[in-house]
Amino acid sequence: MSMPSILVPLPSRDFDPTEVGVPGSHLLEQGFDLAFATPDGKPAQADPIMVTGKGLGLLAGALMARRQDIALYTALIRRPAFLNPVLYHEARESDFMGLLLPGGHAKGMRTYLESADLQRLVADFFKAGKPVAAICHGVLLAARSKDSAGGVSVLHGRKTTGLLKRQEMLAWQLTRAWMADYYRTYGTPMQTEVESFLAAPGDFIAGPLPLFRDSFQKPEHGFFLKDGNYLSARWPGDAHAFALALPEHFGG
Repeated sequence: MSMPSILVPLPSRDFDPTEVGVPGSHLLEQGFDLAFATPDGKPAQADPIMVTGKGLGLLAGALMARRQDIALYTALIRRPAFLNPVLYHEARESDFMGLLLPGGHAKGMRTYLESADLQRLVADFFKAGKPVAAICHGVLLAARSKDSAGGVSVLHGRKTTGLLKRQEMLAWQLTRAWMADYYRTYGTPMQTEVESFLAAPGDFIAGPLPLFRDSFQKPEHGFFLKDGNYLSARWPGDAHAFALALPEHFGG
């Protein structure tokens, strides 16, 4: 018998395929159900550049999603739950056991990151004490979500990690000559904005230098951080270690 559903909100377009495919497929293998939410109730579309590498030039091999992770993503998006998402404004915390917040950096992510409906939903999960997990820009959505009682971020007083400023700026500097600001979701680096919501800048934990992407065979290359009912990770290179931590985090 499947466990109760974990909700995975997504933007209409531009989410990172690794950050959905890797943790999503592992949760399904472990017996969890997944439900998805989008702003228009239509299936979400991943960032095509991360799927195909088109436009990345000689850096495609280093920057795009890896073949095995694209295979997991491709299988996941064929599932009925992915093809029939609920609307953001119809999703209710009480209907789900946990919340998984993927990331992505292209401009289509802004509808997800700026959604008042999602920010209220995230706050509801934290208020209920239910498990929440966020990776990359999913951390920014959590940071922007405010406790209705105190008006501060749900991450205020917590430890978190997330996409590092050094990672964001390096990817932008390497590609800006032909891709302009593709790697800059906003003018302010994500780490800088997240830190502004925390009780202290030191509550953002950078983790070890992200030199290599992890895998299910080598999860030690990845990094994640757990603080009570909240689990966070930095980038697609942490996705496998993050995925392996999710079943226990979600109570499996």
